[in-house]
Amino acid sequence: MLILGADDVRALADPAACVEAVRRAQVDLSAGRAVQPLRLGTALPGGVEHLAMPAALPGDGALALKSIVVAPGNPARGLPRIGGVVLLMDAETGAVRALLDAAALTLARTAAASAVATDALARPGAAVLAVVGTGPQAGAHVAAMRAVRPVAEVRVAGRTPQRAAEAAAAIAAAHPDLDVRAAEDAAAAVAGADVVCTVTSATEPVVPDAALAAGAHVNAVGAHHPTARELESDTMARATVVVDARAAALAESGDCLIPIEEGRFGPEHVATEIGEVLAGTRPGRPSADALTVYVSLGQAVQDLAVARLVHERAVAGGRGTVVAL
Repeated sequence: MLILGADDVRALADPAACVEAVRRAQVDLSAGRAVQPLRLGTALPGGVEHLAMPAALPGDGALALKSIVVAPGNPARGLPRIGGVVLLMDAETGAVRALLDAAALTLARTAAASAVATDALARPGAAVLAVVGTGPQAGAHVAAMRAVRPVAEVRVAGRTPQRAAEAAAAIAAAHPDLDVRAAEDAAAAVAGADVVCTVTSATEPVVPDAALAAGAHVNAVGAHHPTARELESDTMARATVVVDARAAALAESGDCLIPIEEGRFGPEHVATEIGEVLAGTRPGRPSADALTVYVSLGQAVQDLAVARLVHERAVAGGRGTVVAL
């Protein structure tokens, strides 16, 4: 078994390659070629949650299981909010191929999934990016967006001006050719932005609907619980909504479920999967001025795709630690 730590995953999972891997995985998922049950969540004391996420692509001989713990109190302890592993196995024999750091892999595949949706739904010349949220996904999303759109300006908003300034400084250091600035608040960040990425741990809406520009594309990434959301009901009701997986969205997404419970729209409003848009079986952006929203819950098939990519590159490059089971 090959063990690939966080440094290995970060070195091998470059944004452009991850975008292509996730793109193929989403098409396979919507076409029924992937086997993926809903994730299993186990609630623990203190708001801690364990998530088990299996997926398989039998035709490709690939199988993965991600086991992660989401611990909201970890940042205050100086620890990552997410920790765990991804187990990569052979779908026919069950042979274990690799064990990968889940935090680094989740960071890469989540940003890649947003980039896949942005490439499919955002206007071609989208150059102004707003990021609402200051955790690790903020920087990851900037790098991923640059793989699919000519980003020139980045605005960052957070819970406090200090957090926004710190995140903006880190992004500017990583991308010295970009115009990166901290915004006063989320409304200021998204005003006139072509692409908006919400990557927060909020449970209530963080983006005022009125601040979103005509023709904007929004990647709603942070909320993955039926009672948590990042977008207002008005935004969801007027947008063309695309999800990563229909069944998951109607079971887990507060951004979708809360407006449905309010009677703003029915389940059919969130019927389109990004894999269907990519395959051309369902339409994406209806017009240049339309608002599009991609609801990202994170799918195990995405983890599988990036785990396979990283494993193949590690084997080719002689990276990682081999251990006997």
